[in-house]
Amino acid sequence: MSKAQERLTDALYGLGWSTVKKLPEPVAVRLGRTIADLAWKRRGKGVRRLESNYARVVPDASPERLAELSRAGMRSYLRYWMESFRLPAWSPERIRTGFDPKDVHHLTDGIASDRGVILALPHLANWDLAGAWVTTALETPFTTVAERLKPETLYDRFVAYREGLGMEVLPHSGGTAFGTLARRLRDGGLVCLVAERDLSASGVEVKFFGEATRMPAGPALLAQQTGALLLPVTLWYDDSPVMRGRVHPPVEVPGSGDRAEKTSVMTQALADAFATGIADHPEDWHMLQRLWLADLDPTKGPS
Repeated sequence: MSKAQERLTDALYGLGWSTVKKLPEPVAVRLGRTIADLAWKRRGKGVRRLESNYARVVPDASPERLAELSRAGMRSYLRYWMESFRLPAWSPERIRTGFDPKDVHHLTDGIASDRGVILALPHLANWDLAGAWVTTALETPFTTVAERLKPETLYDRFVAYREGLGMEVLPHSGGTAFGTLARRLRDGGLVCLVAERDLSASGVEVKFFGEATRMPAGPALLAQQTGALLLPVTLWYDDSPVMRGRVHPPVEVPGSGDRAEKTSVMTQALADAFATGIADHPEDWHMLQRLWLADLDPTKGPS
């Protein structure tokens, strides 16, 4: 991306946060759907990649069904952005009523135990709204990690946005995030990680919808090192303004094996939980990048 493109990208995101949040909600919903449909009709690289990924999730889908899924996927993706641009202006009550998770007792029991909790989730629906619900409805702050974006000003916007929602945000790069996360967990804190895409290209190989990919080792390693509870989470939208979700049962640390073997088993368990949620609601999985090893250039990281 050229410097001019970086400046334009930063300006567009800034415009979204400054303007979209002022729109009446029905207007923002219509705007998001219009942008989604236009992007889908253009069939750019992101839309084609989304459709290709859905073909792995729904392998028996016809071309027509995949086209329907990718259109619904783009609408879901733009719903995420419209909500995210507006979240800083939502009242606490709107945030509390905007998310309805099932089996949240897994999380609240873990918080009450003071052993530390790791929430791991894929790019389903609106993970920022789920985080805002945790800090608002449960009155529990947490720590997360953000990918370094270019330009730096855009990364700063995302950090400020998430910190405004009550999150502590650490940069993915730099090598210090793991130690800070471990300290937070040992203090009985909460850590939330989006965890189905390996940004390091050195993650744990798992089977995901029948094919090999890599997922981050961090959640499993943190659970082993700190004794924290590891909980998968999946999210989805329905036809209402309320996002739905499920907190899955804990991923246990195996009783035998070395650290690498335990990490492999635990990360596969996360992948299986993620796959369950994605298979149930594929259109809400916002994966517009390459993910499976068969699609990745071995000389490069994920793209």
